[in-house]
Amino acid sequence: MMKCYIIFLLVLTSVADEPITPLPQHIQVNSEKAALGKLLFFETLLSADNTISCATCHHLEEGGDDNLKFSFGVNGTEGDINAPTVYNAVFNFRQFWNGRAKDLEDQVFDPIVNPVEMNNSFEYLIPRLRETHYDKKFKKIYSNGITRKNIANAIAEYEKTLITPNAPFDRFLHGDRTAISQEAKEGYILFKSKGCITCHHGINIGGNLYNKFGVMDDVESNRTGRYEVTQKEEDKYYFKVPSLRNVALTAPYLHDGRFETLDAVVKFMAHYQLGRVITQKEVDNLVAFLNTLTGEIPVNAIK
Repeated sequence: MMKCYIIFLLVLTSVADEPITPLPQHIQVNSEKAALGKLLFFETLLSADNTISCATCHHLEEGGDDNLKFSFGVNGTEGDINAPTVYNAVFNFRQFWNGRAKDLEDQVFDPIVNPVEMNNSFEYLIPRLRETHYDKKFKKIYSNGITRKNIANAIAEYEKTLITPNAPFDRFLHGDRTAISQEAKEGYILFKSKGCITCHHGINIGGNLYNKFGVMDDVESNRTGRYEVTQKEEDKYYFKVPSLRNVALTAPYLHDGRFETLDAVVKFMAHYQLGRVITQKEVDNLVAFLNTLTGEIPVNAIK
């Protein structure tokens, strides 16, 4: 135990030496646009039947998702892919599991028009919004008022603020050696030595590359990932690697929500993604590490 700890301290000499980067305390945004975007994030008028908002599937008082295997849209229509967290999504290199959106602004469009989500159209939505207090609010910020692009721009600006700094592991990286337990420290050693770090690294501990689902062994999947966008055979079952930030709050796990616990998903990933033998003690330590990735919910996130 002591030997592992000494080795860990020798390896961890500075934040710059580590493959994981702490989140910043703040991110620069346009405060007027973000305030408007927050209203829209909670606005059910975005959906065709005035029942669904962005917040319906992204609960900001918790982990930024809805803790369902698949989310429900208008008329109770069930989707077929697990809703990812909106927290820290600004740090993802692409948006959605298949990477079809290049950034947060591009991401906004799809849920509004998706028939299993909001099932709306901008041709219908924009006139509706112009009949409300939003008309004045948009004109105050955007010279051309309410447009498809401006709706997306405002929501994306708000989503930029949805970052969760000060996770125990971030504090540990900043030098607070008491911020995480000995089990979590050993879990982080395993996280690197077992190969988890190959895909889960950087500021978002993921979200910065695609990887095949089932690297070491075939695994059934209800979706084909990147192939849905490119139609290239070599892209089948490649998905954007999810961020592990706040992962303890975002069950169920994987794109198809097949696992309810971190214990189960760690065992699955060890076998199917890494081809590694793993003991229950190692699983426990890895889960202890993953539990240190829960950050602080920003004050402006709560309605």
